[in-house]
Amino acid sequence: MAKKADRKAGPVRNPASGGQRRKGKISNGARAFALAAAKIADGRHCSDIVILDLRGKSPATDYFVIATGTSDRQMRTVADEICEAARERGLMRFGRAGYDQARWILLDYVDVVVHIFDSEYRDYYDLELLWGDAEKIDY
Repeated sequence: MAKKADRKAGPVRNPASGGQRRKGKISNGARAFALAAAKIADGRHCSDIVILDLRGKSPATDYFVIATGTSDRQMRTVADEICEAARERGLMRFGRAGYDQARWILLDYVDVVVHIFDSEYRDYYDLELLWGDAEKIDY
């Protein structure tokens, strides 16, 4: 069995598969995907869309994309389109939560975590306040 040091270096898309977090150049891909996810949410009429740069602040992810949807149907559509955009970029989703209830849909792509909230949950969890020291990125 090959040791970790013997493996070829390259981006790891899913830490659950035995890899480690991406570093260096891949972060630019994460930023591009975060921007694309925000644009999809905007194109589907989500509101209060925010991208938070969490590099150096969170050990779990580099970017949060946060958006507010107007209905469960719209929120699922946005989530589906973001998942399709990720597949087109060769990104594997690490996890998805809240899709059936559509109050807070979370899409975890390791370096980018997308949060699609209804307005009540968005106000209650207030992730921007929790990560208040993170830089906001214009999309």
